[in-house]
Amino acid sequence: MSKPTYAKTNINRTLIKAPIETVWSTLVATDKALPFFFGSICQTKDGLKPGAQYRMVHPNKKVAMVVGEVIDFDPPRLYSHTFRMTNIDEPPCKVTYELVEKDGGTDFTLTIEGALEGGKLIKEMAGAQGFIGSNLKSICETGKPAFTGRMVGVLSPVFGMLAKKSQRIENWPLQ
Repeated sequence: MSKPTYAKTNINRTLIKAPIETVWSTLVATDKALPFFFGSICQTKDGLKPGAQYRMVHPNKKVAMVVGEVIDFDPPRLYSHTFRMTNIDEPPCKVTYELVEKDGGTDFTLTIEGALEGGKLIKEMAGAQGFIGSNLKSICETGKPAFTGRMVGVLSPVFGMLAKKSQRIENWPLQ
């Protein structure tokens, strides 16, 4: 059996003209739809902290889109977690968000590592990095998502109807 090959680390940086506390509180919000995370809602049992499980659920609260475990949580600078899309049968990757105060704003870095080379997960994740950065920036700077985030919100009901049965929330309980 051959060892898996991992994709190169993907790094995306976005300068957000907002205080680090604003960016952090927006990034780690739970129990409300997050346009920069494709409208999903972050759910945990006992809050975001190392070792805690989380899931990102569709606004209809019937579909788990992403599941994982918090690795690091150091407010307001560092948040990392495992990341598994429930519609893709591949092992999880690691996602890290780093915030640094810079030039009167916040330098937001999104890093993806440990995904299988050539897999569906890395293709989805690498494609989403710019969307996440631009929509987080827009929300923190203006209070509204970018056009792309608004379009995802409009199409969200359709995405919920297209989810696989295996993605139903009861298949992904929080421990």
